[in-house]
Amino acid sequence: MSSRDFLKLSRRGALALGAGGLLATGMRSLEAAAETPIESSDQRAPATEFQLGEFKVYALLDGTFVAEHPQDTFGMEQTSEVFEKASHDHFISSNKFRGFFTPVLVNTGDKLVLFDTGRGVLSQPQSGNLLKALATAGIRPADIDVVVLTHMHADHTGGLMQNGIPTFANAKYVTSPIEFNYWEKLGPAANGSARVFAENVLPLKDKFDFIDPGREVVPGITAVEAYGHTPGHMAYLVEVNGRKLMLTADTANHFVWSLAYPDWRVVFDIDKARAAETRRRIFGMIAEERIPFIGYHMPFPAMGFVEAVGEGFRFVPATYQLQLGHEDEQNRPE
Repeated sequence: MSSRDFLKLSRRGALALGAGGLLATGMRSLEAAAETPIESSDQRAPATEFQLGEFKVYALLDGTFVAEHPQDTFGMEQTSEVFEKASHDHFISSNKFRGFFTPVLVNTGDKLVLFDTGRGVLSQPQSGNLLKALATAGIRPADIDVVVLTHMHADHTGGLMQNGIPTFANAKYVTSPIEFNYWEKLGPAANGSARVFAENVLPLKDKFDFIDPGREVVPGITAVEAYGHTPGHMAYLVEVNGRKLMLTADTANHFVWSLAYPDWRVVFDIDKARAAETRRRIFGMIAEERIPFIGYHMPFPAMGFVEAVGEGFRFVPATYQLQLGHEDEQNRPE
């Protein structure tokens, strides 16, 4: 299935999943995990940039953590033997893992569009470093024109406010209406992400534009249905000058346990069966078309490709491919 056909399907299926009837899943608190930061200075955090046609794209490291007992989160239904073998086969530990939080900024030349806002300043120094990463890229919070929330989990909405004041004072906000309605109905008593939604997102309601899959945020950036992780979770296809990039958000939360084994259950996925179907559909499409992607929880700088292998996908981290802008491609050596 091509990405163009994929977007048509997304538009037709935009209302296929209602906001009601799903209960937020219990999850092992990331705050309770032992955390180890990637080093950053007091004023800077890592940011990686590359040219995508006429657009400039930045991967911004909000933070990182190390947690034990990964099978509490990924592949909970598998036996420990299966989980251990799968981990060993991919050269990673079955007892400990590192997670990442990577918002993305797209500079279209006309608009600065930020995708997700990290965990917020209260989680520093391990995370909550989005503003430092923006500073590395030479961007001030007031420069941001549009903030897109792929979904409403707290590690994506935590940076919207600072002491009750909007962090991005001049921005408008974009999200799925299904997603917004689901969390608004839960109310703050549900705690966790619902509480952060009530504190950080709900006060900004009048500044939101609600879009369905298949619609553009700005020219060249199109919403893609990616339901399952949350009821209205969306990915975004960036397309300019014949080049494409998929921002997959939390469609896959680990480069092995979610990609090589897309049917494995993930504790953070609210609708686990739908999330697995979404992983297969989205990564199947970007594997077929060889489209690069940025995944919010992939190893920083969170960029790469996927290859269909067996029943799943092999993550191929980007090296220098995305660093070669279109000017370089037009000036190849003889």
